[in-house]
Amino acid sequence: MTVVIDGKQASADVVEAVRTAAASLEQETGLRTGLAVVIVGDDPASHTYVGAKGRMAKHCGFNSIQHTLPADTTQDALMALVASLNADPAIHGILVQLPLPGHLKSEPVIQSILPEKDVDGLHVVNAGKLATGDRETGLVSCTPAGAMLLVRKIHGDDLSGLNALVIGRSNLFGKPMAQLLLMANATVTIGHSKSRDLPGLARQADILVAAVGRPEMVRADWVKPGATVIDVGINRIAAPERGEGKSRLVGDVAFAEVKPVAAAISPVPGGVGPMTIAMLMANTVIAAYRAAGRTPPRF
Repeated sequence: MTVVIDGKQASADVVEAVRTAAASLEQETGLRTGLAVVIVGDDPASHTYVGAKGRMAKHCGFNSIQHTLPADTTQDALMALVASLNADPAIHGILVQLPLPGHLKSEPVIQSILPEKDVDGLHVVNAGKLATGDRETGLVSCTPAGAMLLVRKIHGDDLSGLNALVIGRSNLFGKPMAQLLLMANATVTIGHSKSRDLPGLARQADILVAAVGRPEMVRADWVKPGATVIDVGINRIAAPERGEGKSRLVGDVAFAEVKPVAAAISPVPGGVGPMTIAMLMANTVIAAYRAAGRTPPRF
């Protein structure tokens, strides 16, 4: 019987642990965990994401602050706001919602956030710490951290002897995911558009993680029987069966086709997706504990 990995339940467990940790820190030290979210412009999807993050932060007992800037904000003004948040001891996590309006460069903004407040885990210092195996002082990008938690739910903390394939080599997901699997002792391959035989690589994988943004690319004949399949893709495709102009969300894995072959599989929606905000909250409370000189909780 294939296990369908419940990302909603896993994320709820993380959030509950974050709430407990934040309450304990405040009770013991008087320090309330602070998260600042910066959004520029009026992109509806970005505002939806930011609203969800703000609500979750409040639910976790954080001091949640949102800075909404007009679409014509200058690079200098945005950088000045980040600098002021860096200097604010009540703020432990800073998140600048991407994408930014076209006239703004996101990379200098992300790299200007103090690494210890970079709860998105995108700063080169945090990427470097992950690459060198430092989980004690760095912060890990939220989506790979969440995907790794789902892998650990199936296989535990030690992946010794298991082959893992990550399809996708982005800085945002593919590379950090591969590092996390490697740190757990898996034998890791990264597949991508230039790989010679991606289906062949996939068929050797005990753990297959797909993050390429191509709807239902991974088919049943790609999957090793009994593998764990983690689907990170979120793609909206036409669904005429639901009515004219209707659409539905699918992953990078052909779920219905792959499910009978896999031993465990994460669905889309309801798999990795809910984990991203949960791990953002986890990173923020970890940052607050470190700022207070306390040993942070593990997630």
